[in-house]
Amino acid sequence: MTFYQLIQIVRSNPQTMQVPATWGQGRAGFGGLAVALVFEAMQAKVPAGRPVRSLAVTFVGPLALDVPVSFEAEVLREGKAVSQVLGRAVQNGQVVTLVQGSFGAARDSVIAVPALAAPVMKPAAECQELPYIENVTPEFTRHLAMRWAVGGMPFSNNKSREMGGWVRLREHDPVETLNETHLLALVDAWPPAVLPHLSAPAAGSSLTWTIEFMQPFPALSTLDWCMYHAQVEHARDGYGHIAAGLWSPSGELLALSRQTVTVFA
Repeated sequence: MTFYQLIQIVRSNPQTMQVPATWGQGRAGFGGLAVALVFEAMQAKVPAGRPVRSLAVTFVGPLALDVPVSFEAEVLREGKAVSQVLGRAVQNGQVVTLVQGSFGAARDSVIAVPALAAPVMKPAAECQELPYIENVTPEFTRHLAMRWAVGGMPFSNNKSREMGGWVRLREHDPVETLNETHLLALVDAWPPAVLPHLSAPAAGSSLTWTIEFMQPFPALSTLDWCMYHAQVEHARDGYGHIAAGLWSPSGELLALSRQTVTVFA
């Protein structure tokens, strides 16, 4: 089942669905997909004209695959311009993913500061792609394409603080206009930027995640390569703190991301 198909299911009935094993990430479901599905349930509660500004995510527990899961959303407050919404993925009566979102309409302001420039990277066509290899790479990578341009791949004993490259959905889905739901999958597709520091495979996962979206959103396709760049700011005692950004092919900032990750090595 593709990303497009799963999104259509949660839009029609957020109370009953299962995440198939093809979206696995180790023993759990892919976190970026879980957040995207919760976000769709949240967005349905928000008036038109209030795009998402930020999401704060806690991965409370692993999302089990091929097990019924429901997606709930609750409006905490609706002001003149901003809606505060709480979303949950619930499985077996327990919350597995918790998302607090802020959605806000544009306001008149005298402040206008352009985004910092995108990092310089080789074109996507010149970068090495992480192939999907059954029983080797995470199952969800069959749906998302990543091409490395900065730093090393996981478990390559590369000690760089930086990691990144290009990312997009694969061709399995109908070509759509890129939106924030897609961005959640694109950003979280990348492994924790501390994993290249290891020389042998080990488990690692996101504990918390905050992502902020630049608005208005530019006109892009789901087959456009977006540029991802992450930097490890600190790592110790099994936890890493990583800041990242995602840019359009032309270098327009799309989102800013911060993650606290756990590493079992």
